[in-house]
Amino acid sequence: MKNISSGSSILSIIGIVILCTFTSCDKDRNKPGQSYFPDMEQSRAYETYSANPIFADGQTNQPPVENTISRGYIPYDFEKTEENLKQAGEELINPVAMDYANIKEGKRLYGIYCVNCHGINGDGKGNLYTSGKYPYPPASLVLENTIHRPDGEIFHIISVGYGIMGAHQSQINPIERWQIINYIRNDLEK
Repeated sequence: MKNISSGSSILSIIGIVILCTFTSCDKDRNKPGQSYFPDMEQSRAYETYSANPIFADGQTNQPPVENTISRGYIPYDFEKTEENLKQAGEELINPVAMDYANIKEGKRLYGIYCVNCHGINGDGKGNLYTSGKYPYPPASLVLENTIHRPDGEIFHIISVGYGIMGAHQSQINPIERWQIINYIRNDLEK
C-alpha cells in the first residue's frame, strides 16, 4: 500500500501543476489577469498641461526652480553688442586642440550648420544666397577681417549672431563651435 500512496501523491501534484498551468494562462494578451497592485498599473499621474489641484497655481507643468541650469547647458554671459564682441575676443580662448579629429569633426559640423549660407569654400556664396532665396550676401570667412579676427570673437558671433546672422548657441554646443572654428582656421584659410 505504501507504493500506491506515494504514487498517487505524485500524480496529485502533477495534476495540480497541470491544472494550474492551463487555468492560469489566458490566450487573450489584452487581459493580463488579476491585478494585485492596480495603482502601479493604472497611473494616477497628471498630463503635462492639465489642471492640477496639488500646486498653488493649479498647473501640472511647473517652471524650473530659480537659478537652476539645464543639464548640458553652459551659460554664455556675453550679449550681442560690439563691446561684448571685443571682450569675448580678448577673454575666450579655444580649449579644443587643433588636431585631425577635431578639424574633421569641425568640417562635418560646418557642412551641417554653416555651408548653406557661407558656402563650401567659406566665401559667402552658399546655396541660400546663390539661389536668390536670400538677398543679402553672408560674410566671407576667407577675407582678411575674418582671418585676423580672434577665435573668441568668432565663437561669440556663432553663439549670439552678428548682423543678419542669427544665434546658434541653442543648436551647437560650445565644443562643437570651437571645432567649427578649428576647421575654418585650418582648411578654409588655405
